[in-house]
Amino acid sequence: MLRRRLSSLLTKPLIITQPHKTLNPIIPLARNPNPIPIPSGFSKTGPFSMMGMPMRGYSLLALNDLRDNPGARKQKTRKGRGIGSGKGKTAGRGHKGQKARGTMKFGFEGGQTPLRRRLPKRGFKNPFSLTFQPVGLGKIARLINAGKIDSGELITMKTLKDTGAIGKQIEDGVRLMGRGAELIQWPIHLEVSRVTARAKVAVEAAGGSVRRVHYNKLGFRALLKPEWFEKKGRLLPRPARPPPKLKDKVDSIGRLPAPRVPIPFTDEECAAAA
Repeated sequence: MLRRRLSSLLTKPLIITQPHKTLNPIIPLARNPNPIPIPSGFSKTGPFSMMGMPMRGYSLLALNDLRDNPGARKQKTRKGRGIGSGKGKTAGRGHKGQKARGTMKFGFEGGQTPLRRRLPKRGFKNPFSLTFQPVGLGKIARLINAGKIDSGELITMKTLKDTGAIGKQIEDGVRLMGRGAELIQWPIHLEVSRVTARAKVAVEAAGGSVRRVHYNKLGFRALLKPEWFEKKGRLLPRPARPPPKLKDKVDSIGRLPAPRVPIPFTDEECAAAA
């Protein structure tokens, strides 16, 4: 209400009625040596000062007066709503033809050889490739020193995952690397998917053992997340045998659930590994 009254006062001209007198020439007023101090919150000059008298400044802007700039929002084109819109009847598609009647196959270029066939092929994706997550002996040694891994028990891939030695996304297994092999000063027993020659020599020199075990996709889920099968009311799957091409790269079939005691190597396995 106050904003409307102020706006009406500013728009209407001020009419001052005075008796009819002979107009005298304009004489400049002398400056007052002792001006009246203007309190805080008031403005002497501005849109809300009337006749030189200060008035408190009130903003005419309110939340219900906020508007976008002209052209900031473009209305959606409504097709097929009459000829007056410019997009009626055929809705900008024209008369007849494939483009007017429906869509075309993705990548279709009117009959000429499409781009995907004009460009040559490059490289290939091996469907039999395996991706292993690496873990170094130094990281395992630091976790043992921190008390997160018990060196007296068998260290499996589930142990490495639960202690944070490897990430959660294990695609095809874990590869044991020889980084930090000098930190291994006590015997440890591990079961991983692959192991490098340097890591195997370092573990066996300390009196431990490393066994390469095979798990398929379902076997890895049962090894790392056995609670998933319990939640679904299912039994753990039987361990899968390795395919013929991987028999010489593994030592045994993975056990389910996650084992705690290592399997000692037989004389035949030691001879085959050598």
